[in-house]
Amino acid sequence: MSHHNDMKTSKPFHDPSIATGGKAVYGASVGILMLEARFPRIPGDMGNALSWPFPVHYKVVRGASPDLVVRRRAEDMLTPFIHAAQELVADGVDGITTNCGFLSLFQAELAAAVPVPVMTSSLMQWDMVSRLMPHGKRPGILTVNASSLSPDHLIAAGVPVDAPVVTTEGRREFTRAILDNEAEMNIDLARADNIDAAMELATDTTIGGIILECTNMIPYAADIRMATGLPVYSIHNLVMWFQASLRPPRFPSHQDI
Repeated sequence: MSHHNDMKTSKPFHDPSIATGGKAVYGASVGILMLEARFPRIPGDMGNALSWPFPVHYKVVRGASPDLVVRRRAEDMLTPFIHAAQELVADGVDGITTNCGFLSLFQAELAAAVPVPVMTSSLMQWDMVSRLMPHGKRPGILTVNASSLSPDHLIAAGVPVDAPVVTTEGRREFTRAILDNEAEMNIDLARADNIDAAMELATDTTIGGIILECTNMIPYAADIRMATGLPVYSIHNLVMWFQASLRPPRFPSHQDI
C-alpha cells in the first residue's frame, strides 16, 4: 500500500538542462493590438515600449486609424483585429490587450476568438474601481472623444450608461492631434487639455476617482492626480495587474532567507 501511494504522488522527472520550445517569441506575456498611427508616442504612451517595466509584444492592425476606430466605431475592422489577435497568440503571448479604449466594442468577439485572456479597454476597470470608492463616491471617465463614446462602448465594458464623462475634445491640442493622426503634438498643450478636463470632471463632488479611457493619456496621469487630488486609473494600471497574473513573480525559497 505504501508503495502504491508513493507511485501516485511522485512527479515525472524533468531534466533542468533541457529547455522546452513551442513559441516563436519568449518573455513577452502581454500582446498589444495597436492602431496604425503616426502621432508622437512619448514615454508613458502605451505604444512606447519604454513605458513598460517588462517586455511586451506589439501587433499593428493595418488600416485601423484613430479616426476609424474612435469616430467611426472601427467599422469593418473586426476581422483584421481577430486575425491580429490570433497571430499574437501564435507568436507566443499569454494575454492580449489593445491601445484604444473604444475597442471595448470587440471585447466579446476577440475573447471568443483566442484561447487566452483578453482585455480590450481601460473602461473594464469600472466595476472594480467603483467598489474601491468611499461611501457616496463614484468614478468618472476622462475620454478623448465623448461624442463618439456611445452606450454600446460603455455596456461592452461593463460601465453604466449614466456614468459621468468629460472629454478633451474641443480643447487646444490633445484630441485633435491624436484623432487626426498628426505628426507633431505640443506636449505642454496636450497636458493642459488633460488637466483642464480632469478638473472639470472633479467639480462633480460625487467623483472619487478618475478612469482614463484613452491609452494616450497615461503620460499625464501623475499631473491629473496632482491637480485633482483624486486617484487615477489608466490602462497602465490595468496592464500591470494583467501581466502580474500571466507571469506571477517568483520569490526566494524560505530556505534562502
